[in-house]
Amino acid sequence: MAEASARSRRARGGGGAARRAERTAVSVETARYIERNIPNFEILSEEALEIIEHNAETVLEEIGVNFVQNPAALERWRQAGADVQGERVRLPRGLARQLIATAPSQFTQHARNPARSVEIGGRNLVLAPVYGPPFVHDMEHGRRYATLEDFRNFVRLGYMSKWLHHSGGTVCEPTDVPVNKRHLDMLHAHMTLSDKPFMGSVTEPSRAQDSVDMAGLLFGEDFVRDNTVMTNLINVNSPMTFDDVMMGSLEVYASNNQACIISPFIVGGAMAPTTVAGTLTQVLAEVLAGIAYSQLIRPGAPVIAGAFVTSIDMNSGAPTFGTPEAAHITYGMGQLARRLRLPYRSAGSFTGSKLPDAQAAYETANSLNMGLLSGVNFMLHSCGWLEGGLVASFEKFVMDADQLGVLHHLAKGVYMDENGQAMDAIREVGPGGHYLGCAHTQANFKTAFWRSDLLDYKPYETWIDEGGRDTMALANARVKKLLTDYQQPALDPAINEALSDYVARRKESMPDAFS
Repeated sequence: MAEASARSRRARGGGGAARRAERTAVSVETARYIERNIPNFEILSEEALEIIEHNAETVLEEIGVNFVQNPAALERWRQAGADVQGERVRLPRGLARQLIATAPSQFTQHARNPARSVEIGGRNLVLAPVYGPPFVHDMEHGRRYATLEDFRNFVRLGYMSKWLHHSGGTVCEPTDVPVNKRHLDMLHAHMTLSDKPFMGSVTEPSRAQDSVDMAGLLFGEDFVRDNTVMTNLINVNSPMTFDDVMMGSLEVYASNNQACIISPFIVGGAMAPTTVAGTLTQVLAEVLAGIAYSQLIRPGAPVIAGAFVTSIDMNSGAPTFGTPEAAHITYGMGQLARRLRLPYRSAGSFTGSKLPDAQAAYETANSLNMGLLSGVNFMLHSCGWLEGGLVASFEKFVMDADQLGVLHHLAKGVYMDENGQAMDAIREVGPGGHYLGCAHTQANFKTAFWRSDLLDYKPYETWIDEGGRDTMALANARVKKLLTDYQQPALDPAINEALSDYVARRKESMPDAFS
């Protein structure tokens, strides 16, 4: 059905030119989304999980959550059986779980290139880039406010990155475009400069509707009505507050069958308790309330249970990343999400460092690995994150994107077939020999080991002769090469024209606003 709709869409668009463009375009290799063949790491006992679940239900029943400046949401909750007093909503024990039972445990997000569609949920892991920084950083120009051309270059890098499955959303904030219009340019970039899946706008409900309308032009309105083509980040204002902007955007997306990531944004010690169990209780309560509300809008609307949680430096008040406490919470929330039979979003290339240095590498490695092992299904911020999320770094984007290949290979697990056991090689070589020339090595050497496309493994003398470049310099050179090699993926000219016209008309319909 989906493939037939896609064929129909292409036929309507003015086929000949589009087909010629598709034939002449350079194909960029993208790895399939990760399918784990390794076990999840489970840190909490059955008793601990039951205590946290009980306490989360108590929070919803006795303390409640706020739905602010949203009378329609309050009325929906009242009709569903909640106790609504002012803007405070208290949910009878079990109501949230009853409502979320209609949410799918797994769904497909379609890309405009069907080969790059992703399955979110189950044992799958989809990797998406950094989201939201107002600043960018590179070696030549340092730290500066992001521009639209920076944004477009990040989309191009994401398209060129083999291990990245998703184009993301607000990869950086293009501050040279008015606030009320920049979402149009960002969506247009994702839709035309890449053919990977992408995210919609959530900064105002009308911008969410623009996202749905533009997706209708790209995929066809009928296809969008029946299929999920966008994921969208709906942050909870922790502690336990759901604002009208985020909920208004959720209402647009859920009613149009588009996926929402319901994600508390928590800095432990400031926006949640200092303890792991206390924070998990609050996160679970917020997730239950947010996802239950999405199902009040449209039963069966696709959702992802999110947990963006980090700790705080009690001396400076700054958020810290790659810490053991964050790992405990990420592992624990993975267990809770699986018990709810919901896809799970967490982890990323997190660091508080100001440069792509050793601190950044340590903290990022800790954060990426905990994401893989905790059972995350959708990993936002998987590459490019710097300075606590204030900065999108070009060099760190390609450094992180390279390391995502490690996650792919770890997730494969250990092959125990005849080739994996390698008994023929052990027999052939015997005591005192070597394996370099044996038949098994010759048959496997091209795929035996993961190999970085960035890091330097050359002898010292060769490294010196090539300029003694550190990793940041190598990454800078790779950014330039990828952008030089980039070729825009083919898009039906009629669709391209319709998108450009929509953006132009919407921009003309409103005055510029920078706040």
